[in-house]
Amino acid sequence: MSIYVGNLSYDVTESGISQVFAEYGTVKRVNLPTDRETGRIRGFAFVEMATEAEESSAIEALDGAEWMGRDLKVNKAKPREEGGSSRSSWGNRGGSSRRY
Repeated sequence: MSIYVGNLSYDVTESGISQVFAEYGTVKRVNLPTDRETGRIRGFAFVEMATEAEESSAIEALDGAEWMGRDLKVNKAKPREEGGSSRSSWGNRGGSSRRY
């Protein structure tokens, strides 16, 4: 399981997120996605902790808490939906693999 952390400041760092979540247990991993085009942080992160109990404790304590001037949105991450991304629709564009 992993935790979704939304409404993050664009100045946030992985180490900063780790420090906040470490108060609730062992942080195994932090994923801070960036925009492919600009390299800018996208305003959300995913955090994995050692146990579900630690994750639940962090979610309960941090959801709605203010950090870096923003009210955090913290909840269980939902699994990524297959086929829902725009990436899958690029496969046959350009006509090179289509025959008419």
